[in-house]
Amino acid sequence: MSQFGPFSYAVTVFLMVAGLYVVIARNNLIKKLVGLSIFQTAVYLLYIAPGKLIGGTAPIVAPGFDTYSNPLPHVLILTAIVVGIATMALGLALVVRIREAYDSIEEDDILREERSPR
Repeated sequence: MSQFGPFSYAVTVFLMVAGLYVVIARNNLIKKLVGLSIFQTAVYLLYIAPGKLIGGTAPIVAPGFDTYSNPLPHVLILTAIVVGIATMALGLALVVRIREAYDSIEEDDILREERSPR
């Protein structure tokens, strides 16, 4: 049994829905990146929470321990965090470049300028 039980799944679903809502509903590119980050954090929680067991310990064979936590989710999420930080840095760099090119980070302004004749 997981240490946090169904509470962690409820928090995960809430964060996923909130992050997805921010990505879809907001026109500001920075806010979209924040929503994407919230969604990504929910995915981390989805993998990490079931990995920790009540009474579980690190998977090192020792006398007195018979319940071990699975280390695979922790390793995968550590990798995902690194990839997420790199993706966020790339996204922020693209937003800076878009701001320099269009003088705005609002999606509507960028689309309006793209559609207008030059």
